[in-house]
Amino acid sequence: MASNSSANRPDDHRRKWDRDEFEKIAKERLDKEDDDSTENERKRNEPPIRRELLKQREYKVDLESRLGKSQVITKTTPSSQMGGYYCNVCDCVVKDSINFLDHINGKKHQRNLGMSMKVERSTLDQVKKRFELNKRKREEKKKDYDFESRMQELREEEAKQKAYKREQRQDRKRKADDDDLDSGVDPDMAAMMGFSGFGGAKKK
Repeated sequence: MASNSSANRPDDHRRKWDRDEFEKIAKERLDKEDDDSTENERKRNEPPIRRELLKQREYKVDLESRLGKSQVITKTTPSSQMGGYYCNVCDCVVKDSINFLDHINGKKHQRNLGMSMKVERSTLDQVKKRFELNKRKREEKKKDYDFESRMQELREEEAKQKAYKREQRQDRKRKADDDDLDSGVDPDMAAMMGFSGFGGAKKK
């Protein structure tokens, strides 16, 4: 009895709960759950979104244009101008190139582009066409290589011809110089030394 009388006293500091208020909150929560379940049911009944099959990228990923450049970044700098690699599809900044490549090849990025992660199955004709294309590319590369190697051979041959002609000119010049020296010898000096001449006529 003593405990009951103490609970009814005005100086009791225990928290009192408003039953009507909490019944109202519970009713609102149940109504919200009913609305959510109805929305989920409607989404389940809707046909699934048809996404495109995964396709090859038709552009070159720019990873090097901003390398080695300095930039001042402030609080008002837009995300696209901040350091790192900016993805305009997902509106996010990635700090290094490896993670950026992982991001643009990832599921979230591809979904934002409207593509699934499924790849189209190639037909036999497509495979044959790809083989023919690769074969043509290889042949063109081989032709280019043959042309370059032939041009290199021609350049080397031309250099050899020039070196040979230069050597011939130097030999002719040396012979001409030797002939000039021989013709400039004094005949008396030659006679004293016992020479009759250099390349001259026979003695009589």
